[in-house]
Amino acid sequence: MTVPSQEEGLSPEQLARFHHDGYLIIPGALSPETVSGLLAETHSLLDNFSLADHPMTRFSTGDKADHVGDDYFLSSGDKVRFFFEEDAFDLAGNLLKPKARAINKIGHYLHVLSPPFAAISDPCPAPGRGPVKGKPSAVARSLGFRDPRCLQSMVICKQPEIGGAVPPHQDSTFLYTDPPSAVGFWYALEDATLENGCLSFLPGSHRWAPVTHRLVRKAGGGTEMVDNDGPRFPPDEKYGGAEGESEGGGEYVPGEVKAGDLVLIHGNLLHKSEKNLSQKGRIIYTFHVIEGEGTTYDQRNWLQPPEAGFTRLYAS
Repeated sequence: MTVPSQEEGLSPEQLARFHHDGYLIIPGALSPETVSGLLAETHSLLDNFSLADHPMTRFSTGDKADHVGDDYFLSSGDKVRFFFEEDAFDLAGNLLKPKARAINKIGHYLHVLSPPFAAISDPCPAPGRGPVKGKPSAVARSLGFRDPRCLQSMVICKQPEIGGAVPPHQDSTFLYTDPPSAVGFWYALEDATLENGCLSFLPGSHRWAPVTHRLVRKAGGGTEMVDNDGPRFPPDEKYGGAEGESEGGGEYVPGEVKAGDLVLIHGNLLHKSEKNLSQKGRIIYTFHVIEGEGTTYDQRNWLQPPEAGFTRLYAS
């Protein structure tokens, strides 16, 4: 549900809606000028990366146990790397599209290594560089974060004709803390519609859907899904009251948004997107925030912290 926003943090109405639904749309979080700048940076990155030394790693958006597990992916937490759409290749492994129209996503350290993207989560950005509404550090304070850490920043392109469908999932499956604490910040850089594969949400599922599985690194290399033997909900009495309720207990609601809008996504919320079969792209920028105080970031998670640790969201 869309709720009017304010510049600093979340209003009581917005906060109540986020806790009830598990997601919140903040219209116009980024100015048109900022959106244009981020799109220009995205296209520059896509145009200028080299295929000569690229391992042609594909990012699987499907419901597979192994997802991506090569070193190019697993060591990308503090780098800017490029991952192809699965359908960008023919059966012989040849690219079917120009490279800039074949990339699924760019990740996962844009919030540090790319100045235009870094300005979005910077607690003290230069004038005209950061969000005009829903400043991430202020939103994190509204949500009760004590030491929020930013990680897994990426541009997702959802390319025309080949942008892969993403099955129902929970972000805490991939960025697990004990107890769960992840929140996604998802910025539309182009209009996201039913036609080009917008997000859909199962409202309220964050309150009853436990994090039952985890994507972890395998001992011998690669990744795999395993059962979650740790806490399955954040430590609050409002979670888990109806655990075991099935997806049939509700219907997914499409979240069509305009370029510049921000979507906040609770780490336990079930959400998905359909394949983009249209001629229109659906470029977005997203990063996640986890609690750095009083939680443990699991050493088996696919993404491991850089030497300096995950980026603090609050100004020191």
